[in-house]
Amino acid sequence: MARLDLQLQGYRLTTAEILYHLPDHPTLLQTFIWQELDIAPRFPVLHRFLSFWQRELEGKLHSVRVMHASLVRPAELRMAKSLISLH
Repeated sequence: MARLDLQLQGYRLTTAEILYHLPDHPTLLQTFIWQELDIAPRFPVLHRFLSFWQRELEGKLHSVRVMHASLVRPAELRMAKSLISLH
C-alpha cells in the first residue's frame, strides 16, 4: 500500500529508540533506531517488531522510547528573498 494511503488510514511516522544489552557484553548497552509508519497509541507494527526481536535476536531489550508525528501536514514552504542567476 502507498505511504499516503496508509497515512489517510491513520498511520503516522513513528520512530523508536531501542536500547538493548549486547549479547557478548551484557553490561553494555547499544542503541538501535527503528522507523516505520504505525498507528498511535497502540503501535501494532512496533509491537510486531519487538516481538520478533525478543523471539529471534540475542540482545535483551533494556528500554524503548517512542516518538511519532501526530498529523499529516504539508512540507514547509518558504519564499525566497532574492534570485541569483549563474551563467
